[in-house]
Amino acid sequence: MPELPEVETVTNEIRPYVLGRCIENVEVFWPGTVKGNTIAEFVNGLKGQTVAKVRRRGKFIIWELSSGKKLLTHLKMTGALIAQEASALPPPYNRVEITLDDGFKVYFRDPRKFGRMRVVDRDSTIEELGPEPLEPEFTVETFTSILRKRKSPIKPTLLDQSLIAGIGNMYADEALFEAKIHPLRPADSLTPAEYRRLHKAIQQVLTAAIESKGASISNYVRPGGELGHAHFAFKVAHRRGENCPRCGAALERIVVRGRGTYLCSRCQPMPE
Repeated sequence: MPELPEVETVTNEIRPYVLGRCIENVEVFWPGTVKGNTIAEFVNGLKGQTVAKVRRRGKFIIWELSSGKKLLTHLKMTGALIAQEASALPPPYNRVEITLDDGFKVYFRDPRKFGRMRVVDRDSTIEELGPEPLEPEFTVETFTSILRKRKSPIKPTLLDQSLIAGIGNMYADEALFEAKIHPLRPADSLTPAEYRRLHKAIQQVLTAAIESKGASISNYVRPGGELGHAHFAFKVAHRRGENCPRCGAALERIVVRGRGTYLCSRCQPMPE
């Protein structure tokens, strides 16, 4: 599933195509992609609107429209926003097609049909998200206060979007490895030094991944069709059976709350 770095990359790269452009037409080819609107509400909420701002919040891509409404897009597992000239052939698995006033179209491509779009005035889902991990307000003190209240394992705690917005499975694994913390450690059991290490690791891992335009592990592509490169720098994620780059031990895969989790048990020991 695209996580914060992938969604940030898509947001940044779709922005030049749509910012200031008027939406001339909208076609929905898979009704299940539209959630929270009827198809007519969705289409009418977009047609004739100018895109005034494009931003990310958590894993959502948000187009702010001239009407004051917002288009929210969640890519889920396999979604992608593809921008190309209207004369080109549409990409496969095209679920929604947005025609702009300059001869370009934006397609929502989604092979597995899990992605969602909706037009809203306001959205409680966005309002309920936790703080952004790369914003200045996300201090070590804020991070520590969030985790100290939770007895659940640290890995699923990091994935809880109501606590911290945008962190997903791959980057939680990478940050926990960098901080030398076992993913099953209770969130409230870390020492002050470990909270500081993990806070720093989260920001470093996410920043590096954004600079590499995200990770193209499976279906993720950028709006121009290019791939991301962040996965080439992964140290543990999706590397079961390879050797730990720090100590040389074999990397492992375990399941934590239903999520595949990669680690080095030598570098990330579980305390007695």
